[in-house]
Amino acid sequence: MTVSQRRRMRSVGCGLLLAASLACGNAQAAARIVTLSPHLAELVCAVGACSQLVGVSARSDYPAQVRSIAQIGDAFAVNLEVILSLHPDLVLAWDGGTPPDRVARLRALGLRVELVSARKLDDVGTALQQVGTWTGSGEIAKQAAQAYRARLAALRARWRNASPIRVVYQIETAPAYSINRDSPISEVISVCGGVNVFAALSTIAAPVSAEAMLAAAPDVVLYGGEENSHAIWAYWHRLSSSTVARNDTLYAVNADWLGRATPRLLDGVDEVCHALDQARERLAVQAREHSERSAPRAATEPN
Repeated sequence: MTVSQRRRMRSVGCGLLLAASLACGNAQAAARIVTLSPHLAELVCAVGACSQLVGVSARSDYPAQVRSIAQIGDAFAVNLEVILSLHPDLVLAWDGGTPPDRVARLRALGLRVELVSARKLDDVGTALQQVGTWTGSGEIAKQAAQAYRARLAALRARWRNASPIRVVYQIETAPAYSINRDSPISEVISVCGGVNVFAALSTIAAPVSAEAMLAAAPDVVLYGGEENSHAIWAYWHRLSSSTVARNDTLYAVNADWLGRATPRLLDGVDEVCHALDQARERLAVQAREHSERSAPRAATEPN
């Protein structure tokens, strides 16, 4: 066998092994990992590889130990010098969130960059297993993915027959923004029996006028707990004719749970579902009271 043939055989062999077990070349388990989004650091920790993190993005705060890890920048800019000084053998980027030119720049510097995609609830289980493979924590990742999928299935079953309720997820007030059907939060609302009244927005998040809010006629407003609750409340009570204002069906939820594609996303599902159940109860009570007030009193016969 010639040298050229041996090289081709080694190349084919490595390719087959990569397909089977992701164990050749660049797919070796990483010992020094940098993550470019808070949810990516959380995924690494969820598969038991927290100790392999050497750099994280700003706002990485869960679990608590990632707060003491070197920060390499935020969603808008990363410090390439800091990243290089950490000597990572794996950089995890957010597919759909990390700008492609940033990924290209890191790869041009000779760094191994892997993209993690998680746009839907079901994608989190796949992401866990992917990260587990890259970090050498395959078995832990498999168990974490199984637990995630089992809990997601249970949540879907629990609220499968929930009565429909019209929902707006609101961000800020001046102007107010909402989200369309492409947002994972919209999928969460659907799991809970909610109907996203702005599912047809042209972009994943877009400004919405007060007139559009009234016309959409939501039954309930969900908003992130980091928002100004007083401002949200005041916004809706200026729209005094709305169902939301009349029934005070505004609920703060944990935006970190809903905005990060990690196992804690299911805590967000549970919280949203319970909030919508509270709204259903409140609306039902208000409807009964209105019906009682509107019902004609029975005539009494004279003695």
